[in-house]
Amino acid sequence: MTLTETLTETLTETLTETLANAVQNSVKRIPAEVREVMLNANDDIIKTGIEGTALKTGDRAPDFTLKNHKGEAVTLSERLKQGPVVVIFYRGGWCPYCNMELYAYEQELETLRSLGASLIAITPETPDNSLTTVEKNGLSYDVLSDTGFTASDAFGLTFTFPEPLMKVYEGFGLNVPAVNGDDAWRLPIPAAYVIDQTGKIILHHVEVDYTKRLDPLDVIAALKS
Repeated sequence: MTLTETLTETLTETLTETLANAVQNSVKRIPAEVREVMLNANDDIIKTGIEGTALKTGDRAPDFTLKNHKGEAVTLSERLKQGPVVVIFYRGGWCPYCNMELYAYEQELETLRSLGASLIAITPETPDNSLTTVEKNGLSYDVLSDTGFTASDAFGLTFTFPEPLMKVYEGFGLNVPAVNGDDAWRLPIPAAYVIDQTGKIILHHVEVDYTKRLDPLDVIAALKS
């Protein structure tokens, strides 16, 4: 199944269902020995305690100013003056699970806006690469480039690749530092936050397993409550 076909499926599936189906398909595509390396690397990242130390529900979100795919500066505190903000940290446009997430949120964007919320997606990729992601997925919300990992660090999400995982990605032909305009093999673990107008996080999802994301339906439920 192509990426376009997979994204189209999200019109009739929840994001959670779409991701689960994608995981099943990946088992058929990725050799068992490679999957084992990836799973072991996930375990190593989890052992660093990053899921526990990252910001969570009840914490105050740090302010940030980053440029969007149009080169415009976007400041969290300014957006919060208009209403609650949903912030998504994703790995990059090269990640199929990230694309599924971004597309699913686009499908629920009008509902989020009707509840007074705005949506921001953050990636460590360079602005040129984030613009490509916007165009590919037909996104109409801001995608911000967190070059240097300023926001990712502030939220406690940045990790460094274990060496075996780095070699797997190199085998896939993916040079993460080049895509990010960085000099190190770093990424944020996927995360999503719902932040109220006081800057307090009222819902979070932080998980090293990049195949699991916060479903937009759960975000909508949180905003309604």
